[in-house]
Amino acid sequence: MDSAERNIYTVTELNGYVKHILESVPRLENIYVRGEVSDFKRNALSGHVYFALKDEKSRLNCVMFKWSAERLRFQVQSGMKVIAQGKMTVYQQGGVYQLQAVSLTPDGVGEMQLAFEQLKDRLWREGLFDERHKIPLPPFPQRIGVVTSASGKAIHDIITVTKSRWPLSKIVLLPVSVQGERAPREIAAAIRYADRWKVADVLIVGRGGGSPEELWCFNDELIARAIYDCELPVVSAVGHEPDVTICDFVADIRAATPSRAAEIVTPDLPRLRAALRDWESRAVGATEKRLVRERERLANLSARPVLRGPENILDACRQTLDAKSDRLQALMTAALTSARARWAEDAARLDALSPLKVLGRGYAIAVKPGGAVIRSKKDAKSGDTFTLRLRKDEIDCVVK
Repeated sequence: MDSAERNIYTVTELNGYVKHILESVPRLENIYVRGEVSDFKRNALSGHVYFALKDEKSRLNCVMFKWSAERLRFQVQSGMKVIAQGKMTVYQQGGVYQLQAVSLTPDGVGEMQLAFEQLKDRLWREGLFDERHKIPLPPFPQRIGVVTSASGKAIHDIITVTKSRWPLSKIVLLPVSVQGERAPREIAAAIRYADRWKVADVLIVGRGGGSPEELWCFNDELIARAIYDCELPVVSAVGHEPDVTICDFVADIRAATPSRAAEIVTPDLPRLRAALRDWESRAVGATEKRLVRERERLANLSARPVLRGPENILDACRQTLDAKSDRLQALMTAALTSARARWAEDAARLDALSPLKVLGRGYAIAVKPGGAVIRSKKDAKSGDTFTLRLRKDEIDCVVK
């Protein structure tokens, strides 16, 4: 067969083709692989994690990028048995296939823990745990909604703490099952009901302590999404301090116990009263100091002459006004006298320069028809006409 008829690939093309084939298999897009961690290392610059999973017969290269490695809840070491979740990819430059891991779970933790980690990871990716979505608690709630069992210890603890700290508020109980198959649907429905009808200013969702199986309903996705969609602030109070559920991650605030939740949502009335008394004392003290300063200021103002004898000030002003009026009148008179003298001088100068004065002494002016003055014999020739202007009359003349 001629070489032109064969399919010839470059190494890059072939690796890219294999990468495309491998990554297009749906079954390999989200898989779980059990194995022993080997050659675990973290790149100091990028933060990416590289390791291998191996069993008795095989070895699989793995990579976990920085944004996934930062969410690891335990310290991974070589020799540890884990279950890795991720997808199969091809590192095209090296020509090797690998698992791109997004989470690691210690092997042997059980199906419930694995399901917990899977759901937590998925909801985290969707943004249900984002701090920007958290709603602040009201400072002085009038109604506190409680989603819990009507017969459990949690509601009694919440009522007791609330009465001692903030008796002005009203407890609104939304009774639900807190364990069993029906519990997730009932709890989610109660949260949505409270949110829709705004039955309270804040919600406490939870129950007292119990085994992991008894608390498991609070890891349900229905409850997580109901809390996330709720426009009321939600406090999660499930179990005791060591117990952690999906509900805790989604809620606006997590409380270690139902009693602690009641403390978080209510102000301490005795402490508030003490603070108010302190503020009152400070306000009274500040007001008294201000009054003392203002009284001193008023006394200083009252002692000024303008306030003790205002008619004296008016008399002085009248005298000043008369003096200034007289001065202004004298200045105006002097200015007019000076102006008249300058006008008389200027008029005398103009009169002395007037041509009428010259004509009055017997002189005359010869003017051509165009108005030009005849100053010498050259300015006229025989036959020209001109006007001879005298003091009071004019004589029409002809040059001969």
